[in-house]
Amino acid sequence: MSKTRFVAFATQKGGIGKSTITALVANYFHNVKGYNVAVIDCDEPQYNLADLRDEELELIKSSDYFKAQACEHFKKLGKKSFSVTRSNAVNALDDAETVLNETEVKLDFIFFDMPGTIKSEGVMKTLSQMDYIFVPVSADRFVVESAMSFMQLFHDNFLVQGWSVTKELAFFWTMVDKRERTNLYEVYEGMFASLGYSLLNTRLPDSKRFRRELSE
Repeated sequence: MSKTRFVAFATQKGGIGKSTITALVANYFHNVKGYNVAVIDCDEPQYNLADLRDEELELIKSSDYFKAQACEHFKKLGKKSFSVTRSNAVNALDDAETVLNETEVKLDFIFFDMPGTIKSEGVMKTLSQMDYIFVPVSADRFVVESAMSFMQLFHDNFLVQGWSVTKELAFFWTMVDKRERTNLYEVYEGMFASLGYSLLNTRLPDSKRFRRELSE
C-alpha cells in the first residue's frame, strides 16, 4: 500500500457507537492484520479515544503486572501501539499531516473519530478529504433517516461537485439485535438500493461491553 488511507466513521446522530467502532477497527487493523495505523480524535471536547489511551498508559505505568503484560504484547507484535492525537474538525487534516511526518514507520491508515454532528465547524471539509467514509446505522427509523440525510447531503454537495476525494461512501449495520425482525433490515436495505446507496455486508452485533468501557 503506497498511500496512507484516510478513513472516517461518520454520522450526524450521536449515540450510534462511532467512537467504539473507530477504536475496534483501529485495534484490529494494527494488532491483528499487521497494518500501521494512527487515530486522530476530532471529537472535541469529549475526546473519548484520547482519554481512554491516557488511562491505559497510566494503568501500565502504575502496575508492574500490566507493564509486564504490555511489554510482552508489544514484543510479540513487533511494534509499538498506534498513536491517538487530540485534534478537532478544523485542524484534523493538518494534525494528520504532522503525524505522517513525525511517525517513524509508514502508516497504512489514519482513522478519524469525528464529532457527533456534521454542523460542527470543519466537519464536512475534513470528511471531503477522506478516502473512505462509513456511516453506521441501526434499525431505528430516526437513525436511518438521519444517516440518509447525511449521505444525500455529502453526495450532492461534495461527490457530485467534485469537491471530495472520497472513493467509497457506504452504510453498515451496527447495534444489530438478533431478536429484531429480519424483514425490517430487508425493507431498509431495499430502500438504500433504490436510492443508489452502498451498503457493506458486515453487521455488528449489539454489545454493551465496549461502549461501557469507553464511558467509564
